[in-house]
Amino acid sequence: MADAEEDAAAREDEQQQVSPSAEAPPDPPDPQPTAEAPPDPPDPQPAAGRPEDAERRPEEGGEAGSLRVDVPVEMNVGHFKTRKFFVLRPGTLNQAIKDIQALVNEEVDGGVRSIWLMAEVDHWNNEKERLVMITDNTLLVFKYDFIMLRCDQIQRIQLNYVDRISYGGFTFPKPSLLQRDGEGLRVFWDRMREPSFTSRWNPFATDFPFITFTHHPVRHVSDSLTALCDIHNFREQLRDAAQKDHALRPVPGKANGVLVLNQPIHIDAYVGVMSFLGNQNKLGYSMARGSIGF
Repeated sequence: MADAEEDAAAREDEQQQVSPSAEAPPDPPDPQPTAEAPPDPPDPQPAAGRPEDAERRPEEGGEAGSLRVDVPVEMNVGHFKTRKFFVLRPGTLNQAIKDIQALVNEEVDGGVRSIWLMAEVDHWNNEKERLVMITDNTLLVFKYDFIMLRCDQIQRIQLNYVDRISYGGFTFPKPSLLQRDGEGLRVFWDRMREPSFTSRWNPFATDFPFITFTHHPVRHVSDSLTALCDIHNFREQLRDAAQKDHALRPVPGKANGVLVLNQPIHIDAYVGVMSFLGNQNKLGYSMARGSIGF
């Protein structure tokens, strides 16, 4: 019995003398989940637009860091003014050409040779937008409304009556206050008849034996419009067509042939307040005038 008690005491002493490095296993983790911290909010201002970056960029890149491009103001203003013409609206010019081709009388006019976009200058220096067509027998001048897409007036000139074509700069009487830049072309079809005094002073007179053309303002917009508004090529084709018609249909008692002269085109106008205001505001053209209201 005493031996059993001694053995139990010895085992208790051995358990107390165990090395301290043998530690108890760690406690299990807390089963309750921990809340994660929310991510940082994004910077409301993009990095490219931060003021500190804008201040630092000139120092780092110098002049090369500037992205500003200077565009000439004249180019923008001129392009804006040109776009006001209704003839430049997509499909408008093509529709106008189809409409005037439908008005050609083949028995009287013959076949169509060419179509041109011109500006007519009347005897009071007023500009008016016109479509001009050269056919086998006639010169057709159309007053076309590019807004309503309709032809308002047709002037038919027989080519076998055309006897003179003059081209050059514009001139006015010495006391006149008017002036006009550029070149023009005047077609005469009755050299023996001079305009009357009443017709000269009547701004609405249409019985003049000549008609005057000049360049259309949109001629520099594209290459196709430049060709369509080329007054020099128009002069050559008109001369050839008139010469051919003179040979085929001579007029009795009238000298056959066309005289082409390089001389100034004289406009017998003096003050022309209405023409000045009308030409400055392009009242003779189909244009977008803007909204009018209060």
